[in-house]
Amino acid sequence: MARSAYQKLKPLYIMNYLLQNSDEDHLVSMSQLIEHLAAHGIPSERKSVYDDIEALRVFGLDIVQGGSGKNAGYYIANRSFELPELKLLVDSVQSSKFITHKKTATLIKKIETLASIHEAQLLNRQVYVKNRIKTMNESIYYNIDAIQSGISQNKKIQFKYFEYTVQKTRHYRKDGAFYVVSPFAMTWDDENYYLVAFDSQARIIKHYRVDKMTEISSSEEDRDGLDAYQALDMAVYARKVFGMFSGEEESVQLRFENHLVGAVLDRLGQEVFIIADGDDHFTVRADVVVSPQFFAWVTGFGAAAQIIGPNDVVEKMRQHINSVAALYSPAGQA
Repeated sequence: MARSAYQKLKPLYIMNYLLQNSDEDHLVSMSQLIEHLAAHGIPSERKSVYDDIEALRVFGLDIVQGGSGKNAGYYIANRSFELPELKLLVDSVQSSKFITHKKTATLIKKIETLASIHEAQLLNRQVYVKNRIKTMNESIYYNIDAIQSGISQNKKIQFKYFEYTVQKTRHYRKDGAFYVVSPFAMTWDDENYYLVAFDSQARIIKHYRVDKMTEISSSEEDRDGLDAYQALDMAVYARKVFGMFSGEEESVQLRFENHLVGAVLDRLGQEVFIIADGDDHFTVRADVVVSPQFFAWVTGFGAAAQIIGPNDVVEKMRQHINSVAALYSPAGQA
């Protein structure tokens, strides 16, 4: 049989076809492989295909032969990602509010290529993103890349920071002037991506929503504030700051009904010290950043949760509740 100019590519075509078309429930026959090669201008004989399959096995591709007679064929057994892992990735992308609809669809399409075309259909059935709340900032991927560049190069970054108006237009803070900070990490909180950085002027660690940053670039200045960042435990920081709202950090004592222990551990961490308070309640003490978001978390449990100390935080909670209640007072009453 005359050799094709593409004979050296034959093993690659076989590998690609098996990766795309085979799994444990869908075997690829020798005839299918030969037909696929012929379609790409590579005439082949069974023996040469057997040899190529064996070479791919030696290379590390887990090609398994299964079935018998007319149903005999080959499939890829172990892949870099198993189907349940790919489903987990798809679910994570779908539920990420900071990834836009367009980027969500693009990412899922790429994830599908890691499975066979048959398993990809199972992933495709999970795509329910049309009506999910997503960020409106399409450039978030480029933002992340620019931030990581600053971190890896040990340089400060500059960017503009905006918020949305009631007309859904961007309003830039500081009258459109650039922020200049030392980037150190990114964290995910309440379905949003945040940059954690050191503000040289304020001499404190601050955080910024990545999808509200634009025109990011590295500066020529080296980062500062490393000591402040190293003193920061990111896991503890994320627990203390509710919804990434700033405020004063205080040691707060709270009282909950027993059925809320799971919710408390999820939010405050497994290491929080729980003290029984009678048969139906328990108390905990935690360092938190006191903010409206913290109060909202507590009031979300209704009468089953209560701040019991210190007195200044209890008073702030009372004022918070009264200000909210005033919005719902009957007409004509203060």
